[in-house]
Amino acid sequence: MQKKALLIIASQRFRDEELLKPKKVLEEQGVEVTIASSSLETATGMLGAKVKPDILLRDARVEDYDAIIFVGGVGAQEYWNDSLAHSIARKATESKKLLGAICIAPVTLANAGLLAGRKATVWPSEVDKIKSKGASYTGAGVEIDGKIITADGPGSAEKFGLAIANALK
Repeated sequence: MQKKALLIIASQRFRDEELLKPKKVLEEQGVEVTIASSSLETATGMLGAKVKPDILLRDARVEDYDAIIFVGGVGAQEYWNDSLAHSIARKATESKKLLGAICIAPVTLANAGLLAGRKATVWPSEVDKIKSKGASYTGAGVEIDGKIITADGPGSAEKFGLAIANALK
């Protein structure tokens, strides 16, 4: 059966390679990718990539996917304290789905209460935010703790995609 991944991007200023590299890796591995955002307007990445989301975040059903991935970029702050994003992340964990976040997006997982007592990584500027929520910051490019995969930024985007693809096998 074909695996499915939901990639969640900010409505504007997501980080281009943190979406495009994992998406490419996943699709090459036969994973069906859906892109969700808080708006269906075309989103522009920090480096200029234009992406039209497939669905609104509020219409995303966790049970339809094998992996839920939060993409970084400065716009990802939009979800840090967003109750819907937190609910989706929590539901993914409760349903034993794969949950991923890259760059500053792990802050969303930390604020949802999902990184307490877990190994995680994040963009260096946000280390204190995840540690204050109980995460054990490792500084790794990609960190895997059970069904939660975090990555530190654009330089790790391809490795992040591969870690997700391997975990879905």
